[in-house]
Amino acid sequence: MTRIGQTWRKDRRVIRAGILILAALLVAATQGKAQGTDPGEALVNDFVNDIITLEARFEQALIDAEGAVVERSTGTLEIERPGKFRWSYAEPYEQWLVADGRNIWSYDLDLMQVTVKPQADALANTPALLLGGAEDALSQFRFDGSSVEEGTTWGRMIPVDTSSGFERMELGFEAGSLTRMVFFDNLEQTTFVALYDVRTNEPIDAVRFVFEVPEDADLVGTPAAADPP
Repeated sequence: MTRIGQTWRKDRRVIRAGILILAALLVAATQGKAQGTDPGEALVNDFVNDIITLEARFEQALIDAEGAVVERSTGTLEIERPGKFRWSYAEPYEQWLVADGRNIWSYDLDLMQVTVKPQADALANTPALLLGGAEDALSQFRFDGSSVEEGTTWGRMIPVDTSSGFERMELGFEAGSLTRMVFFDNLEQTTFVALYDVRTNEPIDAVRFVFEVPEDADLVGTPAAADPP
């Protein structure tokens, strides 16, 4: 497969992974309104009730149905609720995924190619649905209990809509901090994300969530227009 073909496939995976992460945090935020006694649910409540920003290093692995690792990647993650994130891949290829609240931009620095999709369209078939609609996000999931493994407490959530694209997601906490996220999709693939050096509620420069297409880059897709003043 050509590098361009690989990039198209990776663009879809990158965008999908970024959306799933955002979905997890949005759902966690809405779950924080519920009063649950389950230890995993309580950790979700305690951690995200007051979380506005999150920054971390990440390691991500995509695992196929046979348990083989399809791809490994590393980089940094910055999130600001509602609806903004910057997912910067360093390895295996340098790539940025920027959600500005209106559009999701995927930029492959080696190929000088930018793929853009309106954020509302990208979220249409995911549990996140409406970035600003916490109640809508909550209605898409049911909490399915928790477990403790080697010091990590896992909270399981299952989407109500079977066409959402994945079967369940699990959030892992160590010492009260979100450090692991796992997504099981309906193609029997698993996306595992480990977070390190997690920092929350520290100011993030607004420019981190702004993307301008480089003059010499190819643009694929049409961004959503800004609302009239």
